[in-house]
Amino acid sequence: MEKYRRSYPCFALCGLNCGLCPMYHISEENHCTGCGGAGRPSCAVLRCAGEHGGIAYCFQCPEYPCARYEPPPEYDSFVSARNVRRDFARAESWGLERYQAVLEEKMELLRFLLQGYNDGRRKSFFCLAANLLELEDLHTAVARLRRETGPGMELKERAALAVQLLGETAAAAGVVLKLKRPPRGGKK
Repeated sequence: MEKYRRSYPCFALCGLNCGLCPMYHISEENHCTGCGGAGRPSCAVLRCAGEHGGIAYCFQCPEYPCARYEPPPEYDSFVSARNVRRDFARAESWGLERYQAVLEEKMELLRFLLQGYNDGRRKSFFCLAANLLELEDLHTAVARLRRETGPGMELKERAALAVQLLGETAAAAGVVLKLKRPPRGGKK
């Protein structure tokens, strides 16, 4: 599995949306290559996939959902795992091509936010919003942001406005834009 490469590394074998992770968006020229991308280490999920016939995504495994997905993960890492099962269900019912097109569109909206509204402190928040909000809700928030951003607004003001509008959109959809972290001192 050392030389494992994926044709689409922005959607991980385990269901994480790598293309919406803060580590993927380190900069435009230098970013994490995503699951199965060049230079990425192997992981337990990649080894498991190899043991199950080299499946491309866990939802394609006859044993899915296995203990890895039941119960859902209690905590997040760099990118939220809250919607993995929902995203797998969509990829399966819509087909991978359509799911990847939606993910690409979310990535484009995320790049817009990072390039014009990130004051150096908002990347994780914007990534989380792009990951957890439905595409339509994300489009609505960005369209409103474009309308309400004044020509002379400072970056700090634009960032605050983006956080406010994304927060309002998330609240209306019942989405909490906060990573689930273990309590200080480790998991309990």
